[in-house]
Amino acid sequence: MQLFKNTNFDFLGWKWPFIGMSLLLSAAGLISLWVKGGPRYGIDFRGGALMYVRFAGRPPIDKIRSSLNKHFPVDVTEVVGTNEAIIGTDVRSDQQLNQARQVMQQTLETTFGAGANGRLDLNNSGASALADQLRDPLQAAGVGLSETELQDLAKAVTGFRDTPPRSGLITDYNSLMAVPGVTPKVISVLRQETVLAGFNIRSTEIVGPKIGADLQHQAVMAVLYALGGMLVYIAFRFEWIYGVAAVVAVFHDTIITIGLFSLFGKEISLTVVAALLTLVGYSMNDTIVVFDRIRENLKLLRREPLESLINRSVNQTLSRTVLTSGLTLLTALSLWLFGGTVLEGFAFALVVGIIVGTYSSIFVASPILIFWQSFVESRKKSPSAPPGARLQRESAGRGTAKVK
Repeated sequence: MQLFKNTNFDFLGWKWPFIGMSLLLSAAGLISLWVKGGPRYGIDFRGGALMYVRFAGRPPIDKIRSSLNKHFPVDVTEVVGTNEAIIGTDVRSDQQLNQARQVMQQTLETTFGAGANGRLDLNNSGASALADQLRDPLQAAGVGLSETELQDLAKAVTGFRDTPPRSGLITDYNSLMAVPGVTPKVISVLRQETVLAGFNIRSTEIVGPKIGADLQHQAVMAVLYALGGMLVYIAFRFEWIYGVAAVVAVFHDTIITIGLFSLFGKEISLTVVAALLTLVGYSMNDTIVVFDRIRENLKLLRREPLESLINRSVNQTLSRTVLTSGLTLLTALSLWLFGGTVLEGFAFALVVGIIVGTYSSIFVASPILIFWQSFVESRKKSPSAPPGARLQRESAGRGTAKVK
């Protein structure tokens, strides 16, 4: 499918405005990182405790924050559309992290519990604890169950609680009549021995400071290894100047994306690093497609000026660029707008990276070839030689890769 045919846009005529915009965005991002002391890392990297809590209704964010801030500072984020909240602490030692988890759970029970008075919280208990709580009361109520039947009943009740649409929360004991083995007598005992808190702790994650620092180092090295590997591949497949141009463009994309995260105060988590690695490959692929067409045209149009030849190559790959980048951008925008808080950082990185990566392939990587050729020609001081001759000679004999 081809959207554009025989286009002749002067893309490189606009290289300086785009290069200026890139320099401005890069400088703003780097200044923001310097002023703020580096990126704002998520708990994955700085260490801390993260608790996912589901409520019967919309999470009372202010009440959660005020009740927990009495013990230690917390970040509370609402997951829009799910009645869930994410509660996170700051960096602590491993012992303090375990204590913080216990304090968070106890504070939630005190603030949003149903007044247990020795009764078991059915919405935050496992099957084993439920079986222990019901064993004697069921026998006293005349419900004769063997130990195996009691364990199966407890597993059935907690399994019913954890399946959608309840997803961890039972708000009415009568709904348990749908569970096999649950009778009115069992319901009566459950009412006496348990309570239904208005929240459910879905999961808790703890990352120690040392692990966070290790993850931080590994994330940086993963990006650098990806860039280095691609530089070696392109230098082998094309010429070293092509590899330098492609890596500079991708490094430019990464710097701008991280800088915008700093400017907007967004956290960098493991999912964001995954997005950055995705963008490194995506942007590099886009650049290689343009470079491959340039190399093909250098063989066919030996006497054409290099800038005109690059413009021609970009126009020839324009349909492919619009189709792939445009459709991917629409998907990333949908994730950003409708994916909720958990996916926001990942989707934001994709949106920024796709936009910046697409224009960097044209307005950053390609001009580097022109600047290098101008430098070589000025060193040779041979104005009679066609501007594209050297790149053509360097590309000769290496074969032509097909544009995908």
